[in-house]
Amino acid sequence: MATERPPVDHEPDYRFTLANERTFLAWIRTALGLLAAGVAVRQLVPPFEVPWATTALAVACIALAVLVAGMSFPRWRRVQAAMRAGAALPPNPLLVVLTVAVLALAGFAAALAVFA
Repeated sequence: MATERPPVDHEPDYRFTLANERTFLAWIRTALGLLAAGVAVRQLVPPFEVPWATTALAVACIALAVLVAGMSFPRWRRVQAAMRAGAALPPNPLLVVLTVAVLALAGFAAALAVFA
């Protein structure tokens, strides 16, 4: 007995729609946190021995915030479309990008704290 696929463009269960929205808002909160970190680093952290280090760290945080915010809405839209079509959810490359970028930022900040 074959399972019946839902019709294309059906309204998904509202709980899944709300969960997708909460995930989108979590990405936005992450972007806002990175933006705040970039501004805080630039304005509040005393300069390191390396003259450009504070600015580089701040710009990297802000650039990552722009990337996360810019990729979060298209991700929300793709997931919503997949749920409406009854299709598999699309992969999320933003997870890998964010993980690698935060690790790089943490490594750079640790190196500055230890060596500069």
